[in-house]
Amino acid sequence: MPGIVFHTLWIVFAALWVAPNLYAQLLSPQEFLGYALGEDFTPHHRVTAYFEHVASEVAHVTLEQYGATTEGRPLLYAIVSSATNMGRLEIIRKGNLQRARLLPGTPESEGPALVWLSYNVHGNESVSTEAALATLYALADSTDMRSQAWLEDVVVILDPCINPDGRERYVQFYRSTRGQTFDPLPEAREHAEPWPGGRTNHYYFDLNRDWAWGTQSETRQRLVHYNRWMPHVHVDFHEQGVNEPYYFAPAAEPYHVYITPWQHEFQRLIGKNHARYFDTNGWLFFTRQVFDLFYPGYGDTWPMFNGAVGMTYEQGGSGRAGLGIITAEGDTLTLRDRIDHHFTTSLSTIEVVARNRIQITHEFADYFARASASPTGTHAAYVIPWADQVDQVSTLQRHLDLLGIRYATATQQTHTSGFAYRTGATGPVTVSQGDMVVPAAQPKGVLTSVLFEPEAELRDSLSYDITAWTLPYVYGIEAYAVDTAIDINTPAYNPPVADEPDEAHRPAAYLAEWKSFEDAQLLARLLHHGVKVRFSERPFTAAGKSYGAGTLIMTRGGAGKEFDEAVRAASRAVGQPVDAVESTMVTEGVDFGSSDVPYLRRPRVAVIAGPAVSAYSLGELWHFFDEQLQYPATLIGSDSFAHLHLYRYDVVILPSGNYGEVLTESRLGEIREWIRAGGRLIAIEGAARFLAGKEGFSLTKFEKKDEDKKEKEPESLLKRYADRDRTAISEEVSGAIFRASLDVTHPLAFGYNEVYFTLKRANEAHTWLAEGWNVGVVHKNSLVSGFAGSKAEVAQENSLLFGTESLGRGEVIYLLDSPIFRGFWYGGRLLLANAVFLVGQRIVASF
Repeated sequence: MPGIVFHTLWIVFAALWVAPNLYAQLLSPQEFLGYALGEDFTPHHRVTAYFEHVASEVAHVTLEQYGATTEGRPLLYAIVSSATNMGRLEIIRKGNLQRARLLPGTPESEGPALVWLSYNVHGNESVSTEAALATLYALADSTDMRSQAWLEDVVVILDPCINPDGRERYVQFYRSTRGQTFDPLPEAREHAEPWPGGRTNHYYFDLNRDWAWGTQSETRQRLVHYNRWMPHVHVDFHEQGVNEPYYFAPAAEPYHVYITPWQHEFQRLIGKNHARYFDTNGWLFFTRQVFDLFYPGYGDTWPMFNGAVGMTYEQGGSGRAGLGIITAEGDTLTLRDRIDHHFTTSLSTIEVVARNRIQITHEFADYFARASASPTGTHAAYVIPWADQVDQVSTLQRHLDLLGIRYATATQQTHTSGFAYRTGATGPVTVSQGDMVVPAAQPKGVLTSVLFEPEAELRDSLSYDITAWTLPYVYGIEAYAVDTAIDINTPAYNPPVADEPDEAHRPAAYLAEWKSFEDAQLLARLLHHGVKVRFSERPFTAAGKSYGAGTLIMTRGGAGKEFDEAVRAASRAVGQPVDAVESTMVTEGVDFGSSDVPYLRRPRVAVIAGPAVSAYSLGELWHFFDEQLQYPATLIGSDSFAHLHLYRYDVVILPSGNYGEVLTESRLGEIREWIRAGGRLIAIEGAARFLAGKEGFSLTKFEKKDEDKKEKEPESLLKRYADRDRTAISEEVSGAIFRASLDVTHPLAFGYNEVYFTLKRANEAHTWLAEGWNVGVVHKNSLVSGFAGSKAEVAQENSLLFGTESLGRGEVIYLLDSPIFRGFWYGGRLLLANAVFLVGQRIVASF
C-alpha cells in the first residue's frame, strides 16, 4: 500500500524506533515517562518535560512557550520540520505573512505548507495530549524516512494542550479514583466526573467557543502566535460520547457561505485519506454529521475565516472513558485505542498536506488576494461613530487588534447609503470626518464580514451552536454597514484624553459619567480606595456640562488631600476621566445633597457556586468579577448555601441552574425575609425561571395560547420520524439576537439608550411584571439576527427581559437572558454592574 502503514497500537511504532534513537539520546514517551502511552494519563508537567526533552535532543524540533494559564501552567508549542526549513524558519514565517498580505513585500519562494495541530482544548477530552506525545516522537525520529520526507514540504506546529488547567483537573480526578487496574464498568466511580468537570478552563469557560472573542487569557496568548504564523491547515482534536466511534472531515451542514470551494474540497481529500487507514484497521467512523462550520468561535471555523482549512476530529470517549470502558457493543474502548486513532489522523493530515503543498499555498495566497481586492460580502465598509460611545469603540478596537482586523479613520464627511444596526433601517448614511471605518476589502476581509455582517446567511437551521454574533450588536453601539468605500487614513483616530485635575486643586466634588462598563470599573476602584460615592438618579448640568442619570459624585466634605489622591489614583488605574467642580449646587437638575442623589453603599456580594448551578453561568460571573470588573465577590458552594448567614451579604447572585434541592420552601422563606430587610437578589436565566410562580415572587411564565391548548386534529398527530429534529426546532431559539426596549429612567438601565440587543437562547418566555418594574422588554417582530423557530419567535412577543420588584426594603432583580454571555457580550456588562451597584440603593437595609 502506498504511503504510510498504521498499526493499531502505538507500542508497535515505539518498538520500531527505540533502537536507532538510543544513539541520538532521543527517548520514546515510554522510556521517558516510565510507562507506555495508554497505561496512564500523563500530568501536564510531565508533558512539558517530554517536549523539552525532544527539543533539546533533536535539531529539527524547537519549542516555544507562548504564555501561561491562570493557574500558572505553561502554554507551549513545538515546531517540527526538515533541517533545511528549520534553518530558514523566520524567512518562511515572514514569507507566509507576505503571502497573506499581512506584511509588505513578496515571499522569496513558495515555501512549505504550515500545519497547526491543537490538542486538548477541552480538558477532559484527555486522549488528545497523549496522542500529541506520540505524534511529536514520530516526527522527531530522524531515521524514519516517511516523516522526514513530509517535513521537507511541511512545517508542523504542535500544541499538546490548549487547556492545561482543565486537563489537569480531569487527570487528577481520574488518578485519585481509579484502583491498581481500571474498572471498565460504565457505572464505576472513575467514569463519573464531579462538578464542574475538566472540560473548561480555570474560569469554567469553553475555550472552543472563544476563538473569535479572546475573553480568556489562554485564547488571547494563542491568537498572538497564531497570527504570527497564519497556518494553512489547522486541526482541533476532541472527544465525543463513548459510543460514537470517530468523526473527521468533511463537516456537516450548515457551512458558512464564505467557506470556499477549495476549503470544502480539501476537507474531502483529508477525509478520504483518513478513511483509507480506518478501513484498513477496521475502525468505524462517520463524516458530514453533527459538527457544522457556521459559528466563528470554534477551532475549525475561526481558522477557516482566516484562510486556513480548519477541521475538528472527534474520538469516542471523552471524560467518561478513563483508561477503558465497556461500550454499548460490549467491547472495551481503551485509552490505547483512542490514542492510536488520533495519532493516525495526525500523521494522515500531515501526509495529505505534504502531498498537496503547492496547491495549498497557492489557494492560501489567492484567498487573501481576493479578500484584499474586493469586499467579501454585500457591504463595502463598516462605520462606527465615536460620539457618545468612546469607551465602547475603544474596547472594540482592542478586540479587532487581537484578531488582526484593520481599521482606520474617515478623512472627510461622506454621504452614502447602508444599513443602520441600531434601528434596522436601510437608507441614507452620513459618515463624519473622524469616524472609525473598518474596510471590508482587507487581508482579513472574510473574518471582518463574518463578524460585522448584520445577519449571517443560515442555509440549514440545524446548527450546533448560536447563530448570531454581529459585533455592533455585541457591543451595543451605533454603527452602519455602508454600500460604498470610504476614504480613510491611518493610523486610526484616537479621541482626546481629558486633562487630569491639578494636584494642588481641592474642588468641592469630582464627577464621573456613567456611560460604559469602564465607568463601572472606575467605581469598583473608587470603592477599593475607600472613596465615598454618591450617584444621581436624574440628569443634571454642572459647570456648563450635562451629565446623565447614574453619574458618580464624590464630594469632599471635610476630607483632605488623601481624598483627592484616592480619586485620581482610581481614575489613572482604569484610564477613566473625572471632572472637578467647585460647587455641589448644579445649574440644572438636582443638587448633590438631594434624596435623588443617594449614597452608594459598597455592596458585599455572594455568588452561588456548586453542582446546583451551571458551571458556564457561574464562570461568566466569576470571570466578570475577578478579571473584568475586578471587584470582590465570594463564591458560596450550593451544598453549603442552606447554612449561609445571608445578612453578611448585601447582594446574592443566583447563576443559571437547577435550584430544586437548594432553594427549598423554608430556605426561600428565609431569603424573602432577608430581601425584606434590604437584601438584593439577582436571579439569572434558569434561576429566574425557577422563581417564576413561587410564593412571594411575581415573575410569571407565559401560558400557552388558547389555540395551542385546543384538541388536535388526528391527522396532526401523524409525524415523520425522520423529521423529528426539524419539528422540534420550531419551538427553539438557537442563540438569536432580539431587539429590546429599556426604561432608561430605572437604575438597572442607567448609562444605556432605549435600544438594547440581547442574545436569547431559551424558548421560555415570561409576562411583564404586574408588581414591579419592567426595565427591559421584548415587543413583537423583535428578531434581529439568527435563527428562532416560528413558535419560539411568537412566544417571545411582549415578554420580559429584565425586571425588578421590591420586597420590603430589598429588591429582586430578574435577568432572563445572561447579559454577559460567554464573557464576550460587552453590551450587557454595564447592566449587570447596575444590578450590583445601583439598584436598591435608595433604601437603607436594616442589617
